Amino acid sequence: MRKLIVLFAIFITTISFSQELNCTVTVVAQQTGNDNNVVFKTLEKQLTEFINNTKWTSKAFSQQERINCSMVINVISYTNDTFSATLQVASSRPVFNSTYSSPTYFFNDKNFNFQYLEFQNLVYNPIQFESNLISVLSFHVYTILGLDADSFTPNGGLDYFKQAQTIANYSQQLNGQGWKLEDGLQSRFAYIDNLLSPTFSELRTTMYTYHREGLDIMHEDPKKGKAKIIASLEELQKVHNKRPNSFLMRVFFDTKANELLDILSGGPSVNITQAVDALNRIAPMHSQKWRNIKF
Repeated sequence: MRKLIVLFAIFITTISFSQELNCTVTVVAQQTGNDNNVVFKTLEKQLTEFINNTKWTSKAFSQQERINCSMVINVISYTNDTFSATLQVASSRPVFNSTYSSPTYFFNDKNFNFQYLEFQNLVYNPIQFESNLISVLSFHVYTILGLDADSFTPNGGLDYFKQAQTIANYSQQLNGQGWKLEDGLQSRFAYIDNLLSPTFSELRTTMYTYHREGLDIMHEDPKKGKAKIIASLEELQKVHNKRPNSFLMRVFFDTKANELLDILSGGPSVNITQAVDALNRIAPMHSQKWRNIKF
């Protein structure tokens, strides 16, 4: 009996304190001409531990609920402790009653310059700037959490997006690119500002409708699920009407284009003519994919 109590206590502790992410971090340094330098492997290991072991929220995540994501850091050059790089971030969420994971975020961050000393302490502070390395990674962590939450609950990601915005605001003290309004319409600042703007509220509504009312019911009613996904595209038309070719929409379709191609080309027969027409209007950068939709 005592053993059972101990095992139960361990089980509860594991669930209560499991972190939120299951993140694979990869550091690529071929462009530096010195990719065998041990500092890159140390950086990769430290960042993997930092992201996966930090408690980012007050909520309890079971092992099965951890969000799968990846971060690929492509180091272009470095001098001593100063690194110039790009960062590719991706995440996904499971689809109910299936083995399929649906992509929720794909962001190619081209402005990722940071300082790093091998084995330095990596700590996230929610209200204070620590380093550009910590700020950029934490910003994307909270964006991943927010988009995942939005896909399960209407407006569920609001608090996470606000924290990402807080990180953007206190990181403006640095000269690093991507944190300020003047850094352009494809910066981290612009992305989170748009996500929290009422102008783009339909995109966040679409995240819920597309996933929870579309993909998650396809195991029991594929036709209804597919129809819901198509209907969700009508919400995106509203965003396009207000801000054509916005960065927020481009990130969404960079994330979802391949999946939409598969969904609209397969499964039960429904009328997708209007959906394809809408995609060509609101996401012309993926027109080649839309031409390959079979219907």
